[in-house]
Amino acid sequence: MKTFTITDEFIPLIQLLKVTRIAQSGGEAQTFVVQNIVKVNGQIETRKRAKIRHGDIVSCLGKEILVQVSVSKE
Repeated sequence: MKTFTITDEFIPLIQLLKVTRIAQSGGEAQTFVVQNIVKVNGQIETRKRAKIRHGDIVSCLGKEILVQVSVSKE
């Protein structure tokens, strides 16, 4: 399982699929969601713009991504 660090409260699902290179484009990411092959925390996710937050695990095409939040030091 790979980890992906976000700096905001959430990342939209299709954007996560693109930046982690599970999908090669936004259109491909949307297709994966429509085809019901994307899971968030073990459940099929049908919302293209689902808000993926710290601690969520996204799986698609045999790949798993654990989302974490970057802790800023001020």
